[in-house]
Amino acid sequence: MIRPMKTSSDCCPPERRQAVLTERQRLKMARSAHSYVRGSTLKFYEWLSSSLARSLPQGPPVWICGDCHLGNLGPVADANGRVKIAIRDLDQTVIGNPAHDLIRLGLSLATAIRGSDLPGVTTALMLEQMIEGYESALTHPENTPRKSASPASVRRVLKRALKRRWRHLAEERIEDVRPEIPMGKRFWPVTITEKKEIERIFKLAEVRALITSLKDRDHGDEVEVLDAAYWMKGCSSLGRLRFAILLGVGKKTKSSEGFCLVDIKEAVRAAAPHSAKANMPRDHAKRVVEGALKLSPFLGQRMLAGHFLNKPAVMRELLPQDLKLEMDQLTREEAIGAARFLASVVGQAHAQQMDKTTRQQWKTILKHNRSKKLDAPSWLWTSVVELVASHESAYLEHCRQYALAGEKAR
Repeated sequence: MIRPMKTSSDCCPPERRQAVLTERQRLKMARSAHSYVRGSTLKFYEWLSSSLARSLPQGPPVWICGDCHLGNLGPVADANGRVKIAIRDLDQTVIGNPAHDLIRLGLSLATAIRGSDLPGVTTALMLEQMIEGYESALTHPENTPRKSASPASVRRVLKRALKRRWRHLAEERIEDVRPEIPMGKRFWPVTITEKKEIERIFKLAEVRALITSLKDRDHGDEVEVLDAAYWMKGCSSLGRLRFAILLGVGKKTKSSEGFCLVDIKEAVRAAAPHSAKANMPRDHAKRVVEGALKLSPFLGQRMLAGHFLNKPAVMRELLPQDLKLEMDQLTREEAIGAARFLASVVGQAHAQQMDKTTRQQWKTILKHNRSKKLDAPSWLWTSVVELVASHESAYLEHCRQYALAGEKAR
């Protein structure tokens, strides 16, 4: 049973959640142009409906991330503890045009480069390496991108992920290793209705099977809900139902080995454009899980589609090894190396859904419109340049509006 409800002057009451979440999102997006790009996914999709975007090459319809920015890539662990760099957020996954993932990744890298005060020529070189890395994955999809080929910034995150244990996750997420979620700015009390729904969910056989499927656990282990909270997390997804659930598993609850943290997240309709004839689950949670299984099996195998208070929701246990890539400050070499490596990660996720002939046809299309001065397709360069310009101006306007709102509130 979840322990008694808590209240705190620092917590947000349920009736004020949406207003506070909206304000937090606006604040996060005002921190930098790179943060704005991450939080303004709808602006990217609006651009995709423009006349320029309609002239993009049409790749083979496969499951794509749909929101392929830097923060959605990083180390991911499977149920047996193996770790690799992969796509780690599939909220917007659809069966669509793989070119959209390339452009979104290029935009994210370009704004990260600008935030690192690197010259524009680095962006041009970065896009060249992106295409090379992506095409190498199309040629050899069975070859997992080598760790040695990744830039130092990626290797550092991967090395840290491999060393992490429960205590690291607990201290990072809930600030302590004790079986309690601290109420405050990030975690808010659940309502009585939400509390009952959480208790119902963790009595389900399929949920218990998911929790006990990880290594060092037994399918007969007892699963006990120790604590739960509404979780203020993310940027573009702020405002959806999201909960952190602290569980005790088996008879080890007096040690850190017996604790785990589960994330329940509302799944909503994807804003990412999908192929006209795409055969996708109508249930949004099932769509997210199916896309994850195709694009990021390590993550997909740890996810479960269900419903929370009649809304589609995805559940997964957070593992200590799951980290996002932080690349706020990049050198020229790191930026170029990251572009090639991360594009190969995305390329492998796409390529493993294609047969050899389809991969070759898509690779041939990517080779079109190359210029003698830039070894990257002109459509990719033009798209990223146009998107950087539009997002920069939109970011400045966002900051102006945020500042004006702050003045009025004083």
